[in-house]
Amino acid sequence: MEVRIRLQKSDTKAKGRYNYRIVAVPKCTPRQARALEILGYYDAAKKPAEYRVDVEKIDRWLAKGAQMSDTVRSLVKKSRKTA
Repeated sequence: MEVRIRLQKSDTKAKGRYNYRIVAVPKCTPRQARALEILGYYDAAKKPAEYRVDVEKIDRWLAKGAQMSDTVRSLVKKSRKTA
């Protein structure tokens, strides 16, 4: 089973403003499918953008062969710089 680490829309605060969860999901599942594990969140509507990434969980999934989307990859990179 191929696993992707990607963003998933969660709540709608207002029209056009979304919160996102960083999740691990099987590659062939639909966008809003149930996640295997929630790994963090990302809120782009706030200035500056607010995010939290659980790097230990992401590293565990990467060791199992998961692949990250480009956006998640940049968020992980930023969080490792600040840590």
